[in-house]
Amino acid sequence: MPTRRKFLQSSAAGLAGLAASPLAAVALPAAPVAGKPVVISTWDAGVNANKGAWKVIGPGGYALDAVEAGVMVTESEQGCCVGLGGNPDRDGIVTLDACIMDEKFNCGGVAGLERIKHPISVARRVMERTPHVLLVGEGAQQFAVSQGFPLEPQQLSADAKKAYAEWLKTSKYQPVVNIENSKSRPTGPVGGPQNHDTIAMLALDAQGRLSGSCTTSGMAFKMRGRVGDSPLIGSGLFVDPAVGAAAATGQGEDVVRIAGAHLIVELMRQGRTPQQACKEAIERIAAIKGAKAKDIQVAFIAISKTGQTGAYALQKGFNFTVSTTDTPVLRDSEFLLK
Repeated sequence: MPTRRKFLQSSAAGLAGLAASPLAAVALPAAPVAGKPVVISTWDAGVNANKGAWKVIGPGGYALDAVEAGVMVTESEQGCCVGLGGNPDRDGIVTLDACIMDEKFNCGGVAGLERIKHPISVARRVMERTPHVLLVGEGAQQFAVSQGFPLEPQQLSADAKKAYAEWLKTSKYQPVVNIENSKSRPTGPVGGPQNHDTIAMLALDAQGRLSGSCTTSGMAFKMRGRVGDSPLIGSGLFVDPAVGAAAATGQGEDVVRIAGAHLIVELMRQGRTPQQACKEAIERIAAIKGAKAKDIQVAFIAISKTGQTGAYALQKGFNFTVSTTDTPVLRDSEFLLK
């Protein structure tokens, strides 16, 4: 049986061969130089995340580095539901999902990753050091360790432990929309309400390069093995240098149903603005869900290749953060259900 080391060596050789092939020499359409960087991210967690991203992109850095650095801030905060401080699955174990994508259609993701502080950085290693796009579960953890990421203790944060104990009293899943917005979070024991949380980020740098990232601990108290949209390229995140980029937050299953991020980019390709494209994707989800739409929240953010941004939500309560300077601006999103 081949060892993991041999596999990685052979993978690297295969990638080197691909880079030397005629196919790899095909030029991809580049976004025009915008001159001024733009960063957009989901929720009020994006305020600190955007500050982290701006330290990279503001002085002229690469958008890919910025979207990684930005969401790492949120992963490190280990607050409600992003990173190892998030709520666990119904077996009491925190599992993390993340993905990242650059302006050359390179992408990588991890799902069901345990005991690793920065899943977004592991996702980038998957993108850059393997021939694959997505690694999951034990294999994702093994890869992370092989890349030098330390295993963190297998323990819940104090808040997550309290929330899990409360949830176990009924073991019922009753999600409350907009719990990602810190203004919506209860101050006491939570149990069911803190159902899912995500931070997604898109950036356009001064050289016109687009990139995006997304990281989450997923739906609280989910079935073991559940994966939402966040690590899935085309659902939770998509980047096309000739058009723009989009990302999602909220009820992942319903984002997956319409391949949400990819749909928005395609609508932008057809001439919609980022705002119009996000709205049309939300309208499609509402049509699919019917009366059940009032029980969930889904929201999208998008950015065009020229730096125009947009956001739209299914319900009131979604906010997002935009940076065109070193001072992030938090905005309330337009929404469909009145």
